[in-house]
Amino acid sequence: MSGLSAAGMSAGSLRAHAGFDNALGVDLGGTKTEAIVLAADGTVRDRWRVPSPVGDYAATVRLIRDLAEGAARVFGGIGSVGVGIPGAIAPATGLVQNANSTWLIGHPFAADLAEALGRPVALANDADCFALSEASDGAGEGAASVWGIILGTGVGSGIVVRGRLLGGPNAIAGEWGHNPLPWPADDERPGPPCYCGKHGCIETFLSGPGLAADHRRATGQTLDAAEIAERAAAGDAAARASLDRHAERLARATASVINILDPETIVLGGGLSNLPHLYDALPKLWPRWVFAPAVATRLAPPKHGDSSGVRGAAWLGRIGTLHPE
Repeated sequence: MSGLSAAGMSAGSLRAHAGFDNALGVDLGGTKTEAIVLAADGTVRDRWRVPSPVGDYAATVRLIRDLAEGAARVFGGIGSVGVGIPGAIAPATGLVQNANSTWLIGHPFAADLAEALGRPVALANDADCFALSEASDGAGEGAASVWGIILGTGVGSGIVVRGRLLGGPNAIAGEWGHNPLPWPADDERPGPPCYCGKHGCIETFLSGPGLAADHRRATGQTLDAAEIAERAAAGDAAARASLDRHAERLARATASVINILDPETIVLGGGLSNLPHLYDALPKLWPRWVFAPAVATRLAPPKHGDSSGVRGAAWLGRIGTLHPE
């Protein structure tokens, strides 16, 4: 954090960067909100983090308004505003749906932000923002089609085709985590219960908590994903087996989408994207399930790491909201 701050975001020498080419991106999380000001060439002019007003919808709208107004003062103007949320805007109603930040659900968040800021605000799911970031100037730059996957507390994804986010009439493009694990083994049926009310969703196997739960079922040990990876690196055979099961399931789950979308590049994000063995294991496993004699799909870690989501929100503001293809 430099020129902008949670306390007041005072102006000063940063006014030298003034210009409406700047885009504000906001990544609204369950506990923290991150924001950046992004120049037209992808340079980050400034970034900052503030606590999210958990449980308070009106305060959330005010927070984003205050961030936008403060950024405009510091930089002499902001050309666009984009916001990533852990949910989606239902096209039929304009209301937030499927949000982990439950205090947003059922509210016309996009309309309320536009009214509070006095300007259009582009909104998208945080996984869509991740995918757009990596397709714009990240690991998928230059690819005709990019599938960005989030493997973290949950599992989600976004799809970018020829530089544009793929949308749809239900605002659920990329909700891959709530499909069943493909080609399940007998001991994977019916699968763990999911908060969505079903069993065996991809998310229940491939998220960080899903990996931890699988390891606990196999060993009786309660470890998180990072601890499992540490033990595997130290030679723990049970931990290694848990990572191998996870990689094999991830290969199946991604292969089923490759068979439909045939993306040029897949970029992994979220905490589990830091597991280095995935980038070697998945391309070797894919030929078992991908319906092609050879798999040319490229798999890559995120170029922008944890900052990809908020960068994608800024890029989203430049191009507008989701564009169905």
